[in-house]
Amino acid sequence: MEKIPLTRTGFDKLDVELKHLKSVERPAIIAAIAEARAHGDLSENAEYHSAKEKQSFIEGRIKELEGVISLAEVIDTSRLSGTIKFGAMVTLVDEDTDEEKAYQIVGEYEADVENGRLNIKSPLARALIGKDVGDSVEVRTPGGDRSYEVLNIVYG
Repeated sequence: MEKIPLTRTGFDKLDVELKHLKSVERPAIIAAIAEARAHGDLSENAEYHSAKEKQSFIEGRIKELEGVISLAEVIDTSRLSGTIKFGAMVTLVDEDTDEEKAYQIVGEYEADVENGRLNIKSPLARALIGKDVGDSVEVRTPGGDRSYEVLNIVYG
């Protein structure tokens, strides 16, 4: 099995979610199913079917998180420096609009573009890997080709 790269923050977030699902959500849904069963006929019991569906979702998410955590390779980004690699916090400027954007390159399970966390497998992240301050990259996006210049690289 291939290791899954995660930052310490990303790993901790997934671990907290897993513990919450196991210690809070799972017992709550078990209690909800038991209560729904007590209401009698299960074939027409909407509460029971809803609780079973939620239980299925919770158990699936627990299994997914356990798999990710078991294959996780936590990368200490504070020990890194130099060109762009996993964990880098990168400031870019769009060469067409002069708009600055900041991203951290992270693993797919912690990616969140809205919050500046870019999946390492994304086209932009792949184009940035190995680049240095002052380098330009061209990326094909759904909205067309874009050009960016690397302004800053920080590890931490």
